[in-house]
Amino acid sequence: MRSMTSARITRTARTSRPRMRWGVAGVAATTAGLMIMAAGPAQAATPVGLGTATSFAVLAGAGVTNTGPTTLNGDLGTFPTTSISGAGSLTVTGTVHGGDAVTQDAKTDLVTAYGVAAGQASNQTVSADLAGTTLVSGVYTSASSMGLSGALTLDAAGDPDAVFVFQVGSALTVAAGSQVLLTNGAQACNVIWQVGSSATIGTGAAFRGTVIALTDITMVTGATVEGRLLARNGAVTLDTNVVTRPSCTSPTGGAGTTTAQDAAAQVAADEAASVAAAQLAAEQAAAGQTPAPSQVTVTPLGGVSTGDGSAWGEGPQRSTYAAPLTSALPTTGLPVDGLALGSVWVTAAG
Repeated sequence: MRSMTSARITRTARTSRPRMRWGVAGVAATTAGLMIMAAGPAQAATPVGLGTATSFAVLAGAGVTNTGPTTLNGDLGTFPTTSISGAGSLTVTGTVHGGDAVTQDAKTDLVTAYGVAAGQASNQTVSADLAGTTLVSGVYTSASSMGLSGALTLDAAGDPDAVFVFQVGSALTVAAGSQVLLTNGAQACNVIWQVGSSATIGTGAAFRGTVIALTDITMVTGATVEGRLLARNGAVTLDTNVVTRPSCTSPTGGAGTTTAQDAAAQVAADEAASVAAAQLAAEQAAAGQTPAPSQVTVTPLGGVSTGDGSAWGEGPQRSTYAAPLTSALPTTGLPVDGLALGSVWVTAAG
């Protein structure tokens, strides 16, 4: 009898231990899961598509008024009120659509974009003044007004696709000299300010992001925006400003790059090639060698994003750049009859 009892006790102990260990592990796993959920937002911000409004730097519903020399790097349009005053001092690098069919389609897409931005689930309620704060990707909401009286930093944490959406219940007011700073891969094209009434960007402010306001948008003297000013029902007022429609870029400088970024990449490549040439010349001189007086010819065909290495023009434009053979030199792993600089083949002329 004692042995049977002992056997039963032994079996019971053996079967109960795994259950106890499983229970502790389950609690630990559940706790860890809760910690992870608490540490991150319940739902990440999602991109707000602008449709045909994407090409616009300024798009209004009740007209555009400008004072002083203002530059708009993007399209300009207004509908149903089609008046644009002060156009003589406007420099528009895009197309002035007025109230044409393109503008009307863009206004329709703007209404949709406004609803998409306003409808995203909020990750955090923010204070009335964003100055001095650093925010990661998310949806930030104020039930009433929102302001900026200093510097706001948007941190993408290394993700160039990080999206920042600001939902403003009433007015957005950016004080003079305030600025929005982008860090760790954050891009102005991924920043949206959905404003429930009007937006004012103060004197000399350096603002970033697309403003989608229900009513008016006012830019005070000297303010700049890397983004868009899209007034759904109201007017846009400008005064000696620069508004630049943003363009998203890939981390490797791919198809999303702009002409200016292509040019910067080419300048950097040229500088690196010059350094390599100087180093090679020094090595040859030290070895008693004389560099060959050969020339190379490069025929750029388009932007860097197309893969041919050019930053001077698009379409049929071509330019020829002659440089000493040493200006391109890596010296190993190359074909016998040519050298490669970036994605451009460089063939010796002599």
